[in-house]
Amino acid sequence: MKKYLYTLEMETRDYECDLQGIVNNANYQHYLEATRHKWLQEQGYSFRQWHEEGLDVVVAEITLKYKTPLHGQEAFLSCLNLRRDGVRFVFEQDIYRKSDMKLCVSAQVSAVCIVNGALSRGDEIAEKFNL
Repeated sequence: MKKYLYTLEMETRDYECDLQGIVNNANYQHYLEATRHKWLQEQGYSFRQWHEEGLDVVVAEITLKYKTPLHGQEAFLSCLNLRRDGVRFVFEQDIYRKSDMKLCVSAQVSAVCIVNGALSRGDEIAEKFNL
């Protein structure tokens, strides 16, 4: 496993599975988003707080690559790195099944900043994370 800025341990729930007994593809986006929110919270920030200050970080694009399925009640690690690419903030996120550390999902989530309703370079965010 490569080095990550942040790792969150989570567990799947039975109701997230489809008829084949594997986690439905849409649920991975929930895991990835929960990881971003938890990481931000642990840094002392929140998307809600920023929104109230007129600063919104919004998803512009998501690319997901499914590698190995997760099943109900399986522990997994949701990992995150962050980099800046022009006006975009790119969250590089991977999910590993904890029992054997197999890569389950690899994702890139690009986000942009809107300040008081106008698209911004996001310098306000970049400063907070030394990007």
